[in-house]
Amino acid sequence: MTDHRTRIARCALPMLALCGVALPGLAAAQVAPTPVATLAGTRLDIVATGEVARAPDIATISAGVVTQGTTASAALAENATRMAATLAALRKAGVADRDLQTANINLSPQYRYGENVPPVLTGYQASNQVSVRFRDIKRSGAILDALVQAGANQINGPALSLDKPAAALDEARTSAIATARKRADLYARATGLAVRRIVAITEEGEQTAQPRPMMVAMMARSEKSADTAIEAGEQTLSVTVRVTFELQ
Repeated sequence: MTDHRTRIARCALPMLALCGVALPGLAAAQVAPTPVATLAGTRLDIVATGEVARAPDIATISAGVVTQGTTASAALAENATRMAATLAALRKAGVADRDLQTANINLSPQYRYGENVPPVLTGYQASNQVSVRFRDIKRSGAILDALVQAGANQINGPALSLDKPAAALDEARTSAIATARKRADLYARATGLAVRRIVAITEEGEQTAQPRPMMVAMMARSEKSADTAIEAGEQTLSVTVRVTFELQ
């Protein structure tokens, strides 16, 4: 009898140990998920956009040199000489190295085409473009004129932007939320209800819109030639949000 009871006790021990291992996992599996907030009243979704206007403080322009040569090496050599003078003029004007970036280098053969005859190689064209960022837009016109004098014969742009748009975008976000709340109050009054709370806020995106910038010639007061100038104007930054309200 004693031996039989001992055997039962010994068999029970592994089962208890096994249960001890399994219980924590079982308890974790039975933890209830966080309940999702339900609406007791009427749901109202509002999409609103907040806008702010700022004057751009950064102008980015592509400046380049295009040269021709009877051979590829001659075209590249001439291009390198003129581009070196262009970069030197930019640095002399105060443009920092961090605001200069090579954008494109290209070398292509040039042909003369005729009717019913094969194309004839006439030489090579080399081009080198650099992206230039101006942190003082008012001085960019004078720098562009210096670029041309140094040998640049290809200029495109400018693209205008804000150096640090975070504060302006936050102002647009605040405006968007205020607009959404104002519209929610309007809908609530129109339906005889009241805004109880904000259930959710989702930012749907931000955008920067600006009029197309133009490079214009400003006549100097003296008899000298005109100076190139860039009119920065203003650009609009906007943020769109979707806000869910509960009305009661």
